[in-house]
Amino acid sequence: MANKGLKLTDILVTVVIALVFGIIYKIWAPVYNVLAPFGLQLQELTYGMWFIAATVAYLLIRKAGVAFLAEVAAASGEFLVGSEYGLMVLIYGVIQGLLAELVFAAFRYKRFDIYIASIAGVAAGVGSLLLDLFRGYLLDYVWWNLALLISFRLIGAALLAGVLAFVLVKALEATGVTSLFRSASQEDYDSLRS
Repeated sequence: MANKGLKLTDILVTVVIALVFGIIYKIWAPVYNVLAPFGLQLQELTYGMWFIAATVAYLLIRKAGVAFLAEVAAASGEFLVGSEYGLMVLIYGVIQGLLAELVFAAFRYKRFDIYIASIAGVAAGVGSLLLDLFRGYLLDYVWWNLALLISFRLIGAALLAGVLAFVLVKALEATGVTSLFRSASQEDYDSLRS
């Protein structure tokens, strides 16, 4: 890439994307809660929405640090609009963003496909599970219910933060608007596409 560092424009676009998702995160909580009463952990299939800011921002901006920044900014936005989860959303945002960022870093920030987005979503999901474990309530579940919770959360992470994020970015690319987000030259962009 011509310039790997984040420019002010990259940061501002990332924060705007993240704030939009922060509002979506706040609105998403009732969707998650609707499925909870069934007792089969079906709500966990929707949990991946809380990881999508990191993957969308990375797929759009395609630079190091963007996924982490986006997830933390989205969590901050969710907190500012009155998340019922309080300050914990900020801690979750940091851990989820960090683990998603580590996946992109592991591939040297050179992959922008549906698989890398899905892996990053699953990594963010693992981060959320680690925090849930630290908070102590995961071990209250019987083994089969815990297995459902973990499985459904990771599946939801791959589908929402991976597949859905990729589809959203592809839809934006079709409009031509993504050229505004990318500071790499068209030649570099074409060579990095997978």
